[in-house]
Amino acid sequence: MYHIPVLLQASVDGLQVQPAGTYADMTFGGGGHSREILRRLGADGHLYSFDQDADAEANVPEGDCRFTFVRSNFRYLSNWMRYYGVPHLDGLMADLGVSSHHFDDEERGFSFRFDAPLDMRMNGRGGMTAAEVLNRYDEEALANLFYLYGELKNSRRIASAIVKARQQQPMTTIADLLAVAKPLMPREREKKDLARVFQALRIEVNHEMDALQEMLQAALKVLRPGGRLVVLTYHSLEDRLVKNFIKSGRMDGKVQQDFYGRRLTPWRAVNNKVIVPSAEEQEANPRSRSAKLRIAEKAPVEAPHSEAR
Repeated sequence: MYHIPVLLQASVDGLQVQPAGTYADMTFGGGGHSREILRRLGADGHLYSFDQDADAEANVPEGDCRFTFVRSNFRYLSNWMRYYGVPHLDGLMADLGVSSHHFDDEERGFSFRFDAPLDMRMNGRGGMTAAEVLNRYDEEALANLFYLYGELKNSRRIASAIVKARQQQPMTTIADLLAVAKPLMPREREKKDLARVFQALRIEVNHEMDALQEMLQAALKVLRPGGRLVVLTYHSLEDRLVKNFIKSGRMDGKVQQDFYGRRLTPWRAVNNKVIVPSAEEQEANPRSRSAKLRIAEKAPVEAPHSEAR
């Protein structure tokens, strides 16, 4: 299977799909969430689904005039909605997890379970590969990305070892990276820390945090007042960003106040407590274990106060 959708019912329920509404699925992948949204849409509704990976196109439902597949990074949401003449969306969802298809594809380089070229690009048509990052970045830049995106305390040791190893020969395969990184990992945390090394590289290669920020800012513009934002995150960096954005409308989470001390935020959190998969779902789909679901509603536009005369 290409991908098992996580928290399928809870996430689509969070959209509050209206039969004639217009929605966007920012991460089409295997199409699980999109199909559930389409199932709830009426004849006059429409769904725009984004994915930059050519492999995802094989999962597009055929012959449904209510569906438009957009082969693009979701960071360009605003541009595409303008292109299609869509003034507002009624809801938008994003499942930020890497699909099972990517982890299980031996040739793409997303998992340390296989030896393969160090690629890790979601869009195989362009951009820098993981091998190019490892061979071109200086030691400080490598240390920073492993610390920021992998939250690895020994990021400097890892970066130093990579720079030393590549002086002997370029790093081109997963085996090359494991030969350098594995000896630096505490045995009790080896798999977890190696996963963080790969996570950091994947985020850097695909500019994931920049793309997420741009998509969230675009969502604020294109959602109508009362429209729903539904986001599934899988690691603390993503979740912190989404949590801050829902709390304040800003990436840093700083809540602004008006003259009277009232909180100024463009969102209302629908679930104050984060939603996580049930024990049954986690057992059936172990990759869902780290998932966190956050749902927000765009605040209504307040009418301007009339001045006293």
